[in-house]
Amino acid sequence: MLAHQEEKIDEAELPVKTKEQLRGFLEGRDITEDQFEKILDRVVTEYRITRIEPCEAVGVIAAQSIGEPGTQMTMRTFHYAGVAEINVTLGLPRLIEIMDARKEPSTPTMTIYLEPDFAVDRDKAREVSWQIEAAPLHEFGDITTDMENMQILVQLNTAVCEKRKIPPGAILETGPRKIRERRHYRDFEFEMDEKGATIIFTPKDRESYQNLFQLAEHVRNVIVQGIDDIERVVVRKESGEYILYTEGSNLKDVFDVDGVDTTRTRTNNISEISQVLGIEAARNAIIYEALSTLNEQGILVDVRHIMLVADMMCMEGEVKQIGRHGIAGEKESVLSRAAFEVTVNHLLDAAVANEVDELSGVTENVIVGQPIQLGTGDVKLIAKPLKSGEL
Repeated sequence: MLAHQEEKIDEAELPVKTKEQLRGFLEGRDITEDQFEKILDRVVTEYRITRIEPCEAVGVIAAQSIGEPGTQMTMRTFHYAGVAEINVTLGLPRLIEIMDARKEPSTPTMTIYLEPDFAVDRDKAREVSWQIEAAPLHEFGDITTDMENMQILVQLNTAVCEKRKIPPGAILETGPRKIRERRHYRDFEFEMDEKGATIIFTPKDRESYQNLFQLAEHVRNVIVQGIDDIERVVVRKESGEYILYTEGSNLKDVFDVDGVDTTRTRTNNISEISQVLGIEAARNAIIYEALSTLNEQGILVDVRHIMLVADMMCMEGEVKQIGRHGIAGEKESVLSRAAFEVTVNHLLDAAVANEVDELSGVTENVIVGQPIQLGTGDVKLIAKPLKSGEL
């Protein structure tokens, strides 16, 4: 390494534009040309030193670098300061969720940034939050169960509708439709009076009180404003702008809401990011979420280890877990698969299928007791040198 440092490095080896970027960064500071050259030399030297050596066991080092600090992580659910409603899973459970590529995190949350006009105005930010937060029908008026006539009467409070910027007609139209579509309940009829802001629900089977109470439950809880998956929204002011924090996640529908800054809004649901924004965005999300989880615990891991794991998870165009249903279960080597989990099944299947193990990875070579094909084990002697006098 010392030899590396003393050696004068060719500037051409620097990544593209680094010299211009460095000069721009140091602009306005009192630095001579000589000092600038010294700084540039140091940057190039550091760049050379930090490059990976050929035959380096990067996978093993990455696993060790993430796994060892992982033993020091706590298992807890974190609360935002002063906001008791929103829980966020952190620590080891969150890291396991990320590596397992779970379809749904245990505490899905979103951080929603707003466009400039909305970000500085609390009332406008509040209006956006109403468009996002799921609001059930019982928040907009009185719901009465009339057992004598076997009816459920909904009387909307127009003052509440006005405050929340939604016309009563929209609620009366949305309620029955969403009971059928989202709550999958169809055994009812309804009559609505838009002028009186009322709607009467009647079960099809008027002989059964059970049907009436079941319908009443659906009517009370049907979501008539906002996005069904987002249970709660908290508006907080940070760094001079209003930001929305949500409990629940639905990236696609949130992007359709007016006033949302789609370039900065993020969710902790990596599977959703992959579906809406693509695999590159999912890869970046894995890196960001894993680093955030580790840093929150005060554990510093080099980003390149996390990047390697994220690349492995996303390299086939979909987010795959590290475990036996993903990367580890799809390895070419029979012994490597068997060493991970469900050993007997892998060995039996391989024997039936007449599979051959090339012994090219780390695990399988350790099992059979021969040097791994990395580092010095990667170098093979092709021909021996001739001794003097030999032809």
